Amino acid sequence: MPTLDIPNAQFSKKQWLLSELQSAGLRIGAAARTAPSRSGGAGPTDHKAVTVHGSTIMVPIHTRGAASSPFSTGEIAENGSAPLFYEGETIATVQFPPEPKFYALSTADGIPYWKIAQLHSERVLATTLLQTCIRYGNSTTRCQFCAIGESLKAGRTIKEKSPTQLAEVAAAAKRLDRIDNVVLTTGTPPTPDRGAAVLAAAAYAIKQATHLPIQAQCEPPDDFQWFVKLLASGVDSLGMHLEAWDEQVRHRIMPGKAEVPTSYYLEAFSAAVKVFGRGQVSTYLLAGLGDSVDSLLSGCRQLISLGVYPFVVPFVPVTGTPLAGHPPPSAEFMTAVLAPLGAMLTEAGMTSDTVKAGCAKCGACSSLSSFEKSPSTTCSHA
Repeated sequence: MPTLDIPNAQFSKKQWLLSELQSAGLRIGAAARTAPSRSGGAGPTDHKAVTVHGSTIMVPIHTRGAASSPFSTGEIAENGSAPLFYEGETIATVQFPPEPKFYALSTADGIPYWKIAQLHSERVLATTLLQTCIRYGNSTTRCQFCAIGESLKAGRTIKEKSPTQLAEVAAAAKRLDRIDNVVLTTGTPPTPDRGAAVLAAAAYAIKQATHLPIQAQCEPPDDFQWFVKLLASGVDSLGMHLEAWDEQVRHRIMPGKAEVPTSYYLEAFSAAVKVFGRGQVSTYLLAGLGDSVDSLLSGCRQLISLGVYPFVVPFVPVTGTPLAGHPPPSAEFMTAVLAPLGAMLTEAGMTSDTVKAGCAKCGACSSLSSFEKSPSTTCSHA
């Protein structure tokens, strides 16, 4: 049986395979397309959830790179398993999650539940409350990687989800599909709270209906008292996403969002940690947008010192965006970041299993969690 060439002995075969799959993507057989995947929209899009060697990760399947990936799958069996091929030869067996049961239901006014919230990975319910953003429609301000408007344009979602709708869907997803935490994100509205108000209202309704752990995601609000209000509404963890660390990269890739400087994010992080606790505040960093390995690790070190979990994920070029042709980072680049970062998080006691809800807890968009608490990782960059 062929094996992948692992260039560094400090990485396990599993760590390297997960990193390679997320960088190269996956060509899936026709039968495997019956399992749910997402194309366009906010969050992990152009991906499919795949379980390999016991870990579920989101793997690009709809991107340009995935179309020429050395990884492919064969026919899917009734139990959801399929052979994983590398350059045409079998190297492992993968598992695809089944279609969620709650997807078959609709609200009383006829809106399918899957247009209101989506299954991410295996047990995470996620939704974008406002499927619009003040920056998206303007090429001088929009984030170059964002496809928040594409799923709305294609009729795969609705413009705004109400707290009542979300509570109804969350309750059904918990009952039918054993959802164990919820992620609420939103496009940024033209209000100084940056979406915190709609997040608080949605979180309260969901918490009352399900008692599930909830993560809310928004830009830093103008008034940090919103963090207290979010906690009181039922939010357990908070995400405020930088996307890139280097200010030049931020201004080039997300010109509108970069008007809020990193220094303000750091102030917001400090204030949020006081409310939610160490490790319950996180930020996305998209590797491959222009930050160097050293820049990302330097930023992660600073974030961890504040009590913030830096969730570093490989950039995925999404169809229909200005960066659709931008290459994803290599597995070598990702492991150069994730191995020392995993050791840093382990040393700080802020591993993904300590996070109450959200992207860092789920971990499917990155192989980072496979580098946490691993005796083979070393913290050479610390």
